[in-house]
Formats: sequence, C-alpha cells, structure tokens
Amino acid sequence: MDIARLVARRSTCLRRQVGAVLVKEKNILATGYNGTPSGITHCAEVGCLRQQLGVPSGERHELCRGLHAEQNAIIQAAKHGVNIAGSTLYCTNSPCSICSKMLINAGISRIVYLEGYPDSLSQEMLREAGIPQIPFTELPITKAAP
Repeated sequence: MDIARLVARRSTCLRRQVGAVLVKEKNILATGYNGTPSGITHCAEVGCLRQQLGVPSGERHELCRGLHAEQNAIIQAAKHGVNIAGSTLYCTNSPCSICSKMLINAGISRIVYLEGYPDSLSQEMLREAGIPQIPFTELPITKAAP
C-alpha cells in the first residue's frame, strides 16, 4: 500500500489524491493515479469543474476532466500489453461504480483499499461478481522474503 500512496502523490486532482497498483504473483504490473489525460490542461490551471458546480463526491463522475487512478492503471497495462487478469488492485480508495465495472471486466480478482468511497452500487456489483474487497487494515502482516 506504500507504493499506492507514493503513486497518489503524482495526482493532479485538486479534491482527492488517489493511487492504484495492480499486482500479480508479487510483481507490479501497472500503476495509476487520478488526473487529466495526457496533453490536457490540469485542473490546477483551469479550475475544478466539480467544485465550481458543487458536485458532491461519489456523484456525476462524467463532470470531471480527470480519470480515476484505477482507470489509468488499466489503461497503462493495456498500452504496454500487460495482462492484468487475475491480479490484485491495491488502491488508496475503494473504487467507484464506473471503475468497478472496468475492474470486473478486466478480470481483477481482489481489491485491497485503504479508505472507503461513498458508492453502494460499486460494492454491490463487486460482491455479485465475487471480487473480494478487503480493507488494508484487515490484511495479515507478512514479512518479505530475504
């Protein structure tokens, strides 16, 4: 989770910094953070549309210039031809319903998150898809191999 936190520091979002790491068999496959697409002006320069319109967190995701960390991790894996099916997502926040649909179809097998996110539809869909959502605080602590 420390790597997800570090990745989150690259975020260009004014409201929330989120980092995501896709891992399979103890190998990092891809990372992502939330922010505008490549070549698009950052919200720090043009302002946050969601703040300007008073859109609460967890609602109206289409009213944003940025992509979510989970989306960027999936896109980076696809861009570089990396198969992420069967991987675990480590993310600083639990996914929204849009990201959950993408994670389900990408074949993600487990989600470990640091903080919750106000989206009950997301939790319902992930539960129905059989993808465990595990709060980071509930993971057993294991030592790294020498």
